[in-house]
Amino acid sequence: MRLSFKFVQKTSGILVLILLSILIAACGDSSATPIATTVPATTKTALTTAAATTTVANSTTTTAAGEIIVFAASSLTDPYNEIKTELENSNPGLKITYNFGASNTLRTQLEQGAKADIFASANQAEVDKAFDSGLTLNKGTIFAKNRLVVILPKGNPGKVEKLQDLSKAGLKFVTAQKDVPVGSYTLQALATMSKDPSFGSDFSAKVLANTVSQEANVKQVLAKVQLGEADAGVVYISDVSPKVYSEIVTLDIPDQFNTIATYPITTLKAAQNPNGAKLFIDYLLGQKGQAILKKNNFVPAV
Repeated sequence: MRLSFKFVQKTSGILVLILLSILIAACGDSSATPIATTVPATTKTALTTAAATTTVANSTTTTAAGEIIVFAASSLTDPYNEIKTELENSNPGLKITYNFGASNTLRTQLEQGAKADIFASANQAEVDKAFDSGLTLNKGTIFAKNRLVVILPKGNPGKVEKLQDLSKAGLKFVTAQKDVPVGSYTLQALATMSKDPSFGSDFSAKVLANTVSQEANVKQVLAKVQLGEADAGVVYISDVSPKVYSEIVTLDIPDQFNTIATYPITTLKAAQNPNGAKLFIDYLLGQKGQAILKKNNFVPAV
């Protein structure tokens, strides 16, 4: 049977229209499966490596091992021992060794060849001297502040009711040596009081005349008063810890007469464990370290 040319032409036109309709429907179907894209193996590896590196970088915490030797002012004993426990527990293989003492004595020991990684002083002067001697990398970073307070033995045998009473004849007063930071700060505070009419210009001289001993560091001043070997002494507020609450009485020194102590910390040029030193200082300046200092009555510096 022969089909006419017109029939074939008409039929072909219908088929074309049907095919076009199918294609248009497929393109407009939002549920159509997308065409798969193949990523070269080398690109996949690069992307995976980059993602892994980013994850590690974001989650890495500074760690250190070995021994860290820290020369630190005596007044830092309590918070630093707490920091030692925290850091050693979180860094297996880390050992922190302290040498506590008067800042001037520690600086002298370093100048004489003592080995250490870190020097933390109760004043800026000793760190400046260490830097001038070529011992430290810099003049340090202030990590805490402190203030003075008068302490009296339990029972207050000297009957010290106000600061002016420190000049009473016969009172037994104990202080630190003038080269020790707390001793220097005490002299400054007494000199400031002597400029006030309520104390009198000879106040400082009278107090110093009552001195029965000049101790090598602030902890020894505290001990003398605790034992009742002195009627009064001057220490840092941070030395008045819960351990001594039942053994001493405090007498506040108002801000206008007080001397604020600043505490810098620095790394020694000859540090044997610079990574450990960095870990310690970073922790001290961080939120956790500053919280420990505040808990121990220091004034955080950051």
